[in-house]
Amino acid sequence: MAREARTTTLVAVAAAAALGIGCEQPAPVAPPPPEVYVTQVIQKDVPEYVELVGQTQGFQDVEIRARIEGYLDTVNFREGSFVRRGALLYQIDPKPLEASLAAAKASVAEAQARLEKANNDVTRYTPLVVKKAVSQQELDNALAARDAATSQVDAAKAAVDKATLDLGYTKVYAPIDGLAGTTLVKPGNLVGRGEATLLTTVSQIDPVILRVGVTEADYLRVIKRDPTRAGDEPTQRGIVLTLADGTVHPEQGRLGAVEREVNASTGTLGVQILFPNPQNVLRPGQYGRARVLVDNRPGAILVPQRAVQELQNLYSVAVVGADNKIEFRNVKVGPRVDSLWVIEEGLKPGDQVVAEGLQSLSDGITVRTKPMAASQTAQGTEAH
Repeated sequence: MAREARTTTLVAVAAAAALGIGCEQPAPVAPPPPEVYVTQVIQKDVPEYVELVGQTQGFQDVEIRARIEGYLDTVNFREGSFVRRGALLYQIDPKPLEASLAAAKASVAEAQARLEKANNDVTRYTPLVVKKAVSQQELDNALAARDAATSQVDAAKAAVDKATLDLGYTKVYAPIDGLAGTTLVKPGNLVGRGEATLLTTVSQIDPVILRVGVTEADYLRVIKRDPTRAGDEPTQRGIVLTLADGTVHPEQGRLGAVEREVNASTGTLGVQILFPNPQNVLRPGQYGRARVLVDNRPGAILVPQRAVQELQNLYSVAVVGADNKIEFRNVKVGPRVDSLWVIEEGLKPGDQVVAEGLQSLSDGITVRTKPMAASQTAQGTEAH
């Protein structure tokens, strides 16, 4: 019995040992480091542009007004057409003014007759005064009458000049070459009574002006680079205009006049940009977007925009160190250049940043790196 008991015990111990060996779990295998796409930061000279939205207006927008009262006889141009300087636009009924001119000329003849009589009196009285045949008082009266007649002749001639001028105002001519708008009056309307009635507007549209507003911040950023140029004639050229349909105007513009003061209600400084318009494509009142070069950053640091994370106005990038460990750095961003972002602080030449795969990363983690395709990295680096 004792032998059988020992045998049973040994069998139980062996079974327990075998069962323990069968339940032992293998040690877990560590997952491989995550794979990310990386790129070297780009260092190059970067032109910095500012885009300004504005509205076009004619280089000259001349309001055509009636300068004399009268009934409009004819409209002598096609509305919305181009007119030449000196072309007849309107004809106001001249008959009342022709009558006024004739009356003024008659008054001149009458005044000249009185002057002639006064001259004759002076000529006759002068020797008679010496002979005491007439009194000095009579000669003095004749001299005064002559002076009065002379003034009356001058006044009558001035009335003729005014009547002639008024009669000339019955024909309204185009003062410039330009695009005429619609007429605001029709034949038969009374114009010029108590005010210079607006008839139409003629706009010179080659060149055309794009009026834009520059923010105070942009103005200060530009002027602080060279304060001595404040008030000088602008020299900026090569400005590109994008139209409302997304096309680019074929002619490049140049800066024109800059307003004297900042508009207090908008906080912007008014600037005129002149664009050649030889084909008359641009019309007053159109909207467009002008791109103006304001700075040139030598040796700027750039990274792809997708390599930059933003959280509550804080920007960061994932930098891959020599040991393939991730270090998140806060950076100060500058302007965007196509698909790249200028980094003003936080990176240096030679740094390698994660361009794709940021979502699963944390500070200090080890990664496997894979270079981003050169075409993707270089996309957008060409300055326009």
